[in-house]
Parts: sequence; C-alpha cells; structure tokens
Amino acid sequence: MRRILIRTGMTPFDNFSPSKVIERNSIGRNCGNLVYAYSIFRTLMTEGTEIDSTYYRIDYTDSEIDEINEKYDCFILPLADGFRESFEKKLKAFSRIIRRLKIPVIVIGVGLSAPFEPNLSKGFPFDESVKEFMNAVLEKSAIVGVRGQITSDYLSSLGFIEGLHHMVIGCPSMYMFGADLNIRETEITKDSFVCINNSLLSKNNVLDFIARSSLCFPNGYFIPQRTTELKMTYFGIPIERISDKPNYPYSIEHYLYEKDRVRFFINFKEWNKFISKADFTFGSRLHGNIASVISGTPSLVISLDSRMRELAEYHNLNKVNCTEINGETSIWDLIEKSDFKSPLKNHRSNFINYRKFLELNGLENIFENEDNSQNTPFDLKIANAELQPAVTTYNSCSRDERIMRTSMYIRHSNATIKRLSERLNKQAETKSLLKARIADKERIIADKNKIINLKSVQIALKLSKLAGKFKGKK
Repeated sequence: MRRILIRTGMTPFDNFSPSKVIERNSIGRNCGNLVYAYSIFRTLMTEGTEIDSTYYRIDYTDSEIDEINEKYDCFILPLADGFRESFEKKLKAFSRIIRRLKIPVIVIGVGLSAPFEPNLSKGFPFDESVKEFMNAVLEKSAIVGVRGQITSDYLSSLGFIEGLHHMVIGCPSMYMFGADLNIRETEITKDSFVCINNSLLSKNNVLDFIARSSLCFPNGYFIPQRTTELKMTYFGIPIERISDKPNYPYSIEHYLYEKDRVRFFINFKEWNKFISKADFTFGSRLHGNIASVISGTPSLVISLDSRMRELAEYHNLNKVNCTEINGETSIWDLIEKSDFKSPLKNHRSNFINYRKFLELNGLENIFENEDNSQNTPFDLKIANAELQPAVTTYNSCSRDERIMRTSMYIRHSNATIKRLSERLNKQAETKSLLKARIADKERIIADKNKIINLKSVQIALKLSKLAGKFKGKK
C-alpha cells in the first residue's frame, strides 16, 4: 500500500455542505482549486494507492511531522500562484516543514503572481523566501514543476537552472483526462446555454465588457468562484461593494441572482456535469475556463496578469488579453475570430512533458502505460460518491430552505465570533505574558546595573587609594 499526503482543502470525495465549506475554507477561497485537486488525485490514484488531504493544515508539531514520515511515502504540494507577497508567511512555514520531512516532497505546479508585463530584473520582496523554499524542496525531489515560462524565467533570475532545478509543466488540471482533448463543435447564438465567469481583479474595461456581454445571452449562467460569493449565493449576504467597480455582481439584487442564473459549485464532479452541457464559456477566471476546456466546451479566457498569461500561452488557450478590450469590443466579434480548438495544438506534447516530470520525481501514475486511462480506481470511486449539487441562489429558495440557510448563517456567525474571541484572548494572554517577561528582564537588568554601579564605585575607590599610595611614594 502506497500512501500519499497532498495539500488540499478537501478531497474530491468529501461531501461537505456549503456552510461547512465556508467555515473550513475548504476551497482555499477559490473553487478553482477543486479542479486542480481533482486532476492530481485522479492521476496519482493507482491501484493500491491511498491519498489523504492535509485540509490546508500547516501548523504541524515535531511529533506530527515524525508521524507523517512514518505514515506516508511522499508529500505533494500543488501551489498555484504560491510565489506572492500574501503567501510568503505560508511559504516560509512550508520550508520549515519540508526541512524536517524525510520523505519526498514534490511541487506539482507553482507560479509567480505579478503584473501582466512583469519586470523580473527588479525582483520581488519575497525573493529570499522563494529561494529558501526552492532549496528545501530540491533536497527532497528531483525537479520542481512550474506553471509557465514567466515563473521559469523568474526562478532562473534567482539562480535556479531551467531543466535542472525546475521545468514548465503548465496546469495539472489540463491533463485530467490524459493526452487527448475533445472540444465540441457548437453553434453560439443568443439562445445558447452559456457559462460566464468574472473576477474582481479585472479592471473596469473588462468588467464593463463582461457585464454587457452577459446581457447578450438570456440563457447565460454566472459561475462565481470566491468564498465571499459562496456566502452571498447561499446566505444572501452581499459582498463589500467597491465603488470604482460598479459592474460586478455584489448582491442578490443583481439581475443574475434575481433570475436564479447563478450556480456555485463546491465539487468538480457536479461542475463538470453542468459545464459539459454548455455551448460556450467566457470570462476572466482561469480555472473557470480550464474547467470548460477539459469538459469539452468551447471557451474564451480574458488574461488579466502574468499568472493567467503564462498558462494561457503555454496551453494555447483561446484568449484575449485584458489590454485588447475597450468600450467597442463585441463578444460576437471575439467569437467570430476565435479558434476554440487551439488548446488541442500542443496538448499532447505538453502532456508527454508532464508525464516526464512525474517520472523524474518517481511518481507512479495512471498514465504510465496508456495516454488516456479509463475506469481508473479514481473513476470507480468518484462514480459512487454522493456529492452536493450546485448551490442555487438564496432568492430562488423555498421559505423553509431560507429559514434553514439563515439559521446556518447565524450558527456560522456565532462560530466565527467565538473563534475571533478565542484568538483575541490568546493574543491578550500572549501580550500579558510578554509584558511579564519584559518586566522580569527589566528587573534583572536593573539588578545587574546596580551591581555594575556598585562594582564601578568599588573599583573607583580602589584606584583612588592606589593613586594616593603612588603619590606618597614619590
């Protein structure tokens, strides 16, 4: 029996309720992580392999790390855009954990978060933490897999060698079903079933474009991805409105929510089932569009920054850059210019490269003997898994359902208040303890100073007597 530990917020088989997903942050604030995890679980779950999730734990004690060393054969880290300032603290924590692990640690995909045209020569505030992390990982694995060429160039600028220390593998999500992609031929009209995704990272030109394009499709569904939007969809609680971005759906009063044209997915099985029936997907969410491509649905992704750009370029996704969109841009013009099958052009060679990465790191996988494995151990298990359907809008609920969701919200809020209170009390206790320690140190220092002052006086008196004796001898 081979046992793998993987960093995820939940496994593809966990049937968590929406409130539990919110409370535990099981999607890592973005359900795009579900696509990532699903693919890696499926790829590595060979016959006789058991995979467990960390559930995003990072606060392991020394004894728990010893237990991981005893229990597991390797530790898998899928990190998405882990090279960013807001993730630096966790990156340092991972470095400390990895140094204490004795088992292989394999990073399957990590990327740099930077502007659309990053200036790598200037460096970033987190460079030293990235170096520390890379050095720790390379002690436990053959090579690190990065998401795209921009991240690869960034690591090269820090002294790590492409092809030796790191290699571009793209997004593991794209290889979920193997070497072949099957993007359907569809006719896109105003009556088409369309899936729309959006991001608050979008600038107003993109937000305006998505807003007016959404109006073109009466059968369009908005597929939000952030935890804040899950709260809004499930509990009816509006997210904080940003005044300079008026076109984003902030509350359930938005027409898409009022017309029950919003679906939030908390597992990929249901997401895949829904999006595979669509005629077209578009928007500024990377994994919202990758989910579409691997499900066989034509897609148009709007690249916002370096992390989206490098993946869109590597996988040859049908895309438009955010800088190319203006007030005159029409969704119909973009559809007409689109090559929806462009991801097929280099998918097989990318897949072969990904398989090579797995082999270099000694990772047994379902693609060792065939390019498109079917009826895998994962497939058989997920087919029998009973999972939550898509979360529908609070607006569309029955009265009883609203009462239930409201009571869950109150319970969730009370639990949040309790956690915050416990954290504040702990911080207060820590602060009080630190004050006491500082006071003790200050007392010790004061006592030492008294002794030093006394010794100084004694030495001065002795020197004075010696000086007097010396004068007398003269």
